[in-house]
Amino acid sequence: MDRRSFLELALAALPLPLVGHTPNTASSTTPSPVAAGKDREGKTRPLGPNSTSYKVLTRETGGALFVMEETNLRKGGPSQHLHHGEDELFYVLEGEYIIEVGAERFRLKTGDSVLGPRGIPHAFAFVGESTGRLLISYAPAGKMEAFFDQITGIAPAGKYVNEAELLRVYGMELTGPAIAVG
Repeated sequence: MDRRSFLELALAALPLPLVGHTPNTASSTTPSPVAAGKDREGKTRPLGPNSTSYKVLTRETGGALFVMEETNLRKGGPSQHLHHGEDELFYVLEGEYIIEVGAERFRLKTGDSVLGPRGIPHAFAFVGESTGRLLISYAPAGKMEAFFDQITGIAPAGKYVNEAELLRVYGMELTGPAIAVG
């Protein structure tokens, strides 16, 4: 994918009030690339057999955007949920995924994408036969970086009774089970 089409895709995912948004607390003024397969901060962020790597940090955009890559080694995905404050863009880098947004179900392959608008229940599941890689962008960033810090063990362990409570703390709502994969 060329740089222009990626930027057009990313801008199209931003809610209208954020287009033209000027970051208010950028951490640096110098661009710094993140190598393929690497995390922006050089951290290891395990999610069971899967992992995430941060590509754009919340503070770098003044809260306008958070971008991460999820690498999936096993089939499955998170429970159906919704975000009260963030739109979520799914872009398949490698592999095959089923993504549900509202009542719609999409089978996406490398190069495909779909937007999960805030307030609409959604879920995804890796269904490929090898490795899957999914680029996920949140606009605005909200508390998503902090949520992934929590569930990957980067942040100190919270005292949450269940998944629904954990999601509520980070501005989400549990709305159903994970997508069943066979």
